[in-house]
Amino acid sequence: MVAPGPTPARPARRRVAGKATATPLTLPQYLQKILTARVYDVADETPLDVAKTLSRRLGNAVYLKREDTQPVFSFKLRGAYNKMAHLSPQELKRGVICASAGNHAQGVALSAQRMGCKALIVMPVTTPQVKVDAVRALGGEVALFGDSFSDAYVHALALQVETGMVFVHPFDDPDVIAGQGTIAVEILRQHAGPIDAVFVAIGGGGLISGVAAYIKSVRPEIKVIGVQTDDSDAMLRSVKAGKRIALTDVGLFADGTAVKLVGEETFRLTRELVDDFIVVDTDAVCAAIKDVFQDTRSILEPSGALGVAGIKQYVATHGCKGKTFIAITCGANMNFDRLRFVAERAEVGEEREALFAVTIPEERGSFKRFCELIGPRAVTEFNYRISDSNEAHVFVGLATTVRDEPAKLARHFTRHGFATLNLTDDELAKEHLRHMVGGRSPLAQDERLYRFVFPERPGALMRFLSTMHPGWNISLFHYRYQGADHGRILVGIQVPAADKKAFRAFLTSLAYPCEDETDNPVYRLFLR
Repeated sequence: MVAPGPTPARPARRRVAGKATATPLTLPQYLQKILTARVYDVADETPLDVAKTLSRRLGNAVYLKREDTQPVFSFKLRGAYNKMAHLSPQELKRGVICASAGNHAQGVALSAQRMGCKALIVMPVTTPQVKVDAVRALGGEVALFGDSFSDAYVHALALQVETGMVFVHPFDDPDVIAGQGTIAVEILRQHAGPIDAVFVAIGGGGLISGVAAYIKSVRPEIKVIGVQTDDSDAMLRSVKAGKRIALTDVGLFADGTAVKLVGEETFRLTRELVDDFIVVDTDAVCAAIKDVFQDTRSILEPSGALGVAGIKQYVATHGCKGKTFIAITCGANMNFDRLRFVAERAEVGEEREALFAVTIPEERGSFKRFCELIGPRAVTEFNYRISDSNEAHVFVGLATTVRDEPAKLARHFTRHGFATLNLTDDELAKEHLRHMVGGRSPLAQDERLYRFVFPERPGALMRFLSTMHPGWNISLFHYRYQGADHGRILVGIQVPAADKKAFRAFLTSLAYPCEDETDNPVYRLFLR
């Protein structure tokens, strides 16, 4: 985290959407603009909800400013409408154009629908389909261009020159900034008591500029803390450098804040007013999405969860207790398919899952002995394929409850003769190798392949291993916890031909639903 410190405002001319503007506004002028902003023709005053579960876990009062409940599921409607409400009838007749990663686009499209004007929206080709569909449903015309907001922005400026439409900037405009600042007005009205800090996601900087402008005018003792992802931290780099820094590339997981170059005015305000910055990674964002779901049963988009991720990291870093923190949950336009990734990474981000590569002797009973060492802990993943006559390498995921537990477990396994590599923070392992354990093996003689349905409860695997004949060898094992009440497990067992009758008896006594896949052509292509 880097505290930028106060920097005096420097009067100068700047450019917004290619046009020179007047001298930057003073803080009192922004206060006036925020208090007179026109947003409630289309926007709602959103609730400030206490996150009870997260508050208990962190030992601090955590509140969520629910901008994800706006009609377009993000705060962007405020700034877009306030900007367009200040346009003349002649300007509205020309129509409006904007560039957006999705949320500002919906705000502009809905505002244009209410005002009866045309809206052309340029969006990156990487924009989640849910956002593209939402813009079109509101009557906006969509043009897809580039891989990021910055690419779309350059293209939109060119189209603006061609068409003569009015450009509605997503963040670098005083009217847009003032519209976003109305969120802070609501926060301070809804929570009159002490507030230690407000955590705000940063993309181009419009939201945090408006929020900081109001809070520092009215309650300057409240900290305003910006939160960015580690692969889209243009604002933090700019503040450190004392000038705007353009990133060559940005991460696209948190697409709503994937901005290569922050605004001139938002940089000026953020540098002057924001107290601190926090940078979080993808796993922390996924964990924050889960935290909000557990408290609200709502699903945020990645950028919408940055404030919550920032609070958690701030508390962990400073050891805060008894404080009051507010996160602006600024968006909920999440592609449903992305939830698979979020669920996969949330446990690691919350440090509730530890991953290990464990080497065990390739001999009868060693697999069972290792499982006994795991004990009552929940197994989240288990991948293994026989590949060596002397050693077996197993990829294991275990549920954890405390921060230092992965290191302790690694030492525990090693102490009992199982060489262990802690993979909990290994990006290659988390992203790819967990899905690639296995392949063909010349050692898998007499292998029979079965899909089992195990009851998802402690002891199910040990019952399987204890019931199995000690002379049979497990040559393949694949399991991943998916949140269902039953676990689906793929097992390869080396069973001599003479033991077929005994094997059938084993399956009958086990009474777990199963399917023989030994003759499956996919198995024969890739694993046999």
